[in-house]
Amino acid sequence: MSRKRTAIVTAGIAAGAVASGVVGRAVLSRHRRIDPEALEDLSALPPEDLGTVASFDGTELAVRAAGNPAHPVLVFVHGFSLDMTTWHYQWTGLSDRYRCVLFDFRSHGRSARAASGDLSPTAFGRDLAAVLDAIVPDGPAVVIGHSMGGMSILATAQARPDLFAGRVAGAVFVGTASSDLLLGAMGSVTQLLRPRLGSLVQAAQRVNRLRRYAVSSRGDLSHVFTRMTQFGPDASPALVDHIVGLAARAPSDVWTDGLVGLMDMDLRDAVRHVRVPSLVVVGEHDRVTPPAAAVQLTGALPDGRLEVIAGAGHLPMLERHEDFNERIRAFADRTLTPPASKNGKAGKGRRAS
Repeated sequence: MSRKRTAIVTAGIAAGAVASGVVGRAVLSRHRRIDPEALEDLSALPPEDLGTVASFDGTELAVRAAGNPAHPVLVFVHGFSLDMTTWHYQWTGLSDRYRCVLFDFRSHGRSARAASGDLSPTAFGRDLAAVLDAIVPDGPAVVIGHSMGGMSILATAQARPDLFAGRVAGAVFVGTASSDLLLGAMGSVTQLLRPRLGSLVQAAQRVNRLRRYAVSSRGDLSHVFTRMTQFGPDASPALVDHIVGLAARAPSDVWTDGLVGLMDMDLRDAVRHVRVPSLVVVGEHDRVTPPAAAVQLTGALPDGRLEVIAGAGHLPMLERHEDFNERIRAFADRTLTPPASKNGKAGKGRRAS
């Protein structure tokens, strides 16, 4: 794509989104009058501050938890440019039965900026491994990753297959692909802004500039774009507001170096190392990692199962949290509860040490 055409396309995206803002404001206003999510404190943190965990390069990762330490462990892994608060309805809804552990990736949320500057999928995978080593040293645990978080689970399995030989008892991949992210909505925008014979780095820089422009605009540009790419048709405006705010606060290097790493990743070979029961969850209207990518991932996993959340987009754990939590609870119960003993009596649930 020529530079002239790239400029025209960039302007067209911005102009189109601004024009859509008139409709977007009407839609947002209609939803706000009946928005139950507006009453939730979506930024609330899990009550237990477990301090920080040092990753492989010394980066300090913020870790928090909710639930009885004696209960089976669920480790939640957030997505690109977001933070642990995207799991609000999970730690509040599941901590009565599980020990819910949440953390922020390097350069995200409350964690420190990447000490080595490494924002690759491999680095994020090593962040997850560091948290598992420090917080769940003996297991068992179910790891639940959204988007980049799911890809980080794959990166962890590739670098540390030993973790999936006992400590990680199950894995849940939410809105996740193992490769070909350029086929999704963010990838399409990145490709659109990529100059002819140019690099993904140049495209990511353009995406970041567009993001900063959208965030600084007075209209609903960022909300309209986020709703179109991240959510289903009936998404709560409060949820959209929360995700827009998180993405706006993410450092620019996350949107440049981190985005390039995701667009360029190929973790298909890592899938074979996830030799534990796995659940792949995708929203019916996911435009970032479309259902076709979920079908492909499920087929590649040694023990994979696919479930589609009706009405949801790329963030089903927020949009359809009750439905999502039911599926997580059923999967965790099957995975973390040992089979009945030979005398026909059910064994006790497996506990984290």
